[in-house]
Amino acid sequence: MSTSKTPDTESLSHIISQDTAFLSGPHSRFREFIFLIQVLVDFIRGFRVLHFAGPCVTVFGSARFKDGHPYYEAAEKVGGAMAKLGFTVMTGGGPGIMEAANKGAMEAGGRSVGCNIILPMEQRPNPYLHRWVSIHYFFVRKVLLSKYSYAFVVMPGGLGTLDEMFEALTLIQTGKMKQFPVVVIGRSYYEQMLTHIDKMVGEKTIDRKDLELFLVTDSIEEATEHIRQKAIAPYGLSKIKPSHPSRLFGEKSI
Repeated sequence: MSTSKTPDTESLSHIISQDTAFLSGPHSRFREFIFLIQVLVDFIRGFRVLHFAGPCVTVFGSARFKDGHPYYEAAEKVGGAMAKLGFTVMTGGGPGIMEAANKGAMEAGGRSVGCNIILPMEQRPNPYLHRWVSIHYFFVRKVLLSKYSYAFVVMPGGLGTLDEMFEALTLIQTGKMKQFPVVVIGRSYYEQMLTHIDKMVGEKTIDRKDLELFLVTDSIEEATEHIRQKAIAPYGLSKIKPSHPSRLFGEKSI
């Protein structure tokens, strides 16, 4: 299991300070070239780890719900259900909902991978990952979480979860990504968000047909069937032949 080394505290502080500095305006050409190299390294590391993951379903959700919480337990069931459909379950690799989904997939006999973000808090990969990669930059991480997935499940979460959900919906809405299914689980949790989305329709900032881009449900069975119908058959996932790693490049299968 695992692939990517988590930095020590001193290295982590240095990385965070670099990020903060970069997002504070223009710097020297050399410094910004170094930043581009670091981004490239992040992408290459992610590609190497996740290339052989197979078709994935990405599960988004809060890092703060503990084992025993109803949302944690629901995420475990989601992970197991996606694994039984034949998908690899991908998460942000951390604790909470992410851990639960990975755990459910692993215990169901499926594949479980994580794309972890390096942060001062919540940055440790959870123990239910067959493989994982640690990423410095949020935008690189979001690309990787989208690139390998044919469906997205949004569990209760915070700002990061909303960011990931709306980015996926925006990519689908604008045709930058195929019409992959997005399922939001937790009708009562997201009630006010859904009310605001209805307001957006009323104000014509989005079209009513955009509501068809996602399913809201409390039923894991309904979510599973929706993904089965909208992801597996339309994209021929049952016929996809897995890629094989090359020893020449030091690649490893999941």
